[in-house]
Amino acid sequence: MRDTPTVVVVMPVVNEERHLRSSVARALDQDYSGRIDVVLAVGPSRDRTREVADELAREDERVHVVDNPTGRTPAGLNRAIAAVDSDVVVRVDGHAMVPRDYVRIGVETLVRTGADNVGGIMAAEGETDTERAVATAMRSRFGVGDASFHVGGEEGPALTVYLGCFRRSALARVGGYDESMVRAQDWEMNLRIRETGGIVWFTPELAVAYRPRSTLRALARQYFAYGRWRREVVRRHPETVSVRYLAAPVTVAAIGIGGVVAITGAATGRGALVAAGLAPIAVYALGTVIASVTSGTHDWRALIRLPGVFATMHGAWGIGFLRGGVAG
Repeated sequence: MRDTPTVVVVMPVVNEERHLRSSVARALDQDYSGRIDVVLAVGPSRDRTREVADELAREDERVHVVDNPTGRTPAGLNRAIAAVDSDVVVRVDGHAMVPRDYVRIGVETLVRTGADNVGGIMAAEGETDTERAVATAMRSRFGVGDASFHVGGEEGPALTVYLGCFRRSALARVGGYDESMVRAQDWEMNLRIRETGGIVWFTPELAVAYRPRSTLRALARQYFAYGRWRREVVRRHPETVSVRYLAAPVTVAAIGIGGVVAITGAATGRGALVAAGLAPIAVYALGTVIASVTSGTHDWRALIRLPGVFATMHGAWGIGFLRGGVAG
């Protein structure tokens, strides 16, 4: 890699009219001395995303626009990566506001560590009461496990990271993003990088603000899809299954079975059966309360919503994992 690698920032965008101009401005306004281009892979949108993207391309020759007819993230990423040659590929979401030192730190870390992909923290931040509760849950080990890109930690090799700053040679080596992976495509990509001898590197110096879902219904849809696609990753790569990924589906199954047992006990007048059935429900409920109280948040409006947020995330993810069935 040359001393000052050329960089392309790739952004798959759908319905991003509201944030796109600011996001592109942040991607271009970097304290990096090398060349930076931005490629917008625009999918079918219900707003003026395409018009805004075209305006940005006319205003700045570093901005390029490509079509992404499917609107799917991995397809858009592959089209954007192919559009402009560079040494380094930085993957950014269309509503992400990257800090000014993001590209510089990413490139410096690639060079320093020899890694194939460098990424950091999904810094969840909310504005509404529900968003703040979800953001707190997404920074909690009880909520999302111990993945460093959620909860932070020391820099070093990782299974996956948020977004990513890639060597183009690594993307070419593994054949780009798997376009059949509608979700979990970043995790799956990092798996293939690691399987081919590459290093995925986490550094807490890289942090990108993330705006969580604003309603429990939207959060449930999001985590249901996450669970289904994690099941697909496990189907394709069974060696990746872990206790952390099984925790939510096992909890959902235990609560479901417990509910049936409790109802059966109540119908037959067997109190011991009712107690046994309610036990897993009570244990989980107590766990959500303890995790909420010890979450570190001093925002009482978010705090009182946390048990419901935890239950929504775990329940939807677990049901999605048990449901599976995304391959086709």
